[in-house]
Amino acid sequence: MTEWNGAAALKAIGLPGSDPRDLPASPLTFPDGAHYRVEIPSTEGPTALDAVLEEAARLRVPVTRVSQGSGVFMHTDAELDEMARLAQSARVEVSLFARPNAGWSASAMARSAVGALIAPTAHGADQLAAVVDDVLRAAAHGFRSVLIQDVGALHAFGELRRAGILPNDMQAKVSVMLPVANPASARVVERLGANTINLPTDLTLAEIAAIRATASLPLDVYIECPDNIGGFMRYQEIPDLIRVAAPVYLKFGLRGTVDPYPAGNHVEAALVANARERVRRARLGLELLERSRVARFRTSSPGAAGLAIPVVEGALVLRQ
Repeated sequence: MTEWNGAAALKAIGLPGSDPRDLPASPLTFPDGAHYRVEIPSTEGPTALDAVLEEAARLRVPVTRVSQGSGVFMHTDAELDEMARLAQSARVEVSLFARPNAGWSASAMARSAVGALIAPTAHGADQLAAVVDDVLRAAAHGFRSVLIQDVGALHAFGELRRAGILPNDMQAKVSVMLPVANPASARVVERLGANTINLPTDLTLAEIAAIRATASLPLDVYIECPDNIGGFMRYQEIPDLIRVAAPVYLKFGLRGTVDPYPAGNHVEAALVANARERVRRARLGLELLERSRVARFRTSSPGAAGLAIPVVEGALVLRQ
């Protein structure tokens, strides 16, 4: 009988046996040939979205995607329609979070010392159905991208899309809260129906390279992230991150802050100020990339192929 070790066994099933320390360049790109795109996270509502778009135009930052964390159910119909209209006009993708989750419910374990393990999950069939309600409502307002943080919810999303209950161009963005930290996990979520994968914030370049060797999906990588998910600032790594992870969304959060979820009008001034500063942080990152004098990487402009831009006139009519 053949004796196996872990690395050889992984290679036998088509997975990397180790993290490649030589950091090979990714041969992949976005459909338009771009190596990277710019994403602004925590864009909570139409006022914050308008601020992002205004600041992006002022600072010449090619923002192609914004994401939101409070959940679809935390917006009124009018707010969703206004966000969809703004994004469609700007040719920008908006990814809305599909919630709720255990951390927002009466879960005792979510408030325990190990609560971070259970907080992102959908508790029971009722909460899973509520997450699906958020996905369906997003589609009904014309959005074509949702953030998912529960593996069962991702499975349901993929099945609903295959069944035609969701539009076939609806995309699932795997949240940083559903940690895809190795190549096998990346393979699993890709098979379940993910369209992009937000990696944990603390993966090394070699660990990211191992995931890229397995997954063909775009990867989302925080260049700067809020304190509650590490507070990292990886600006000096931008050239290597693009080279190793392409196609990659560069996400610009804010150290010194925490996620504002669930957001609302009571914190609107901070939401808008933070939204503008995230765009400025992206400008800083792009200028650092220009100064690095490495091989030129291509980026995408708004409206690029593959973006899940809202389709207001093609909104989903919900079926029973």
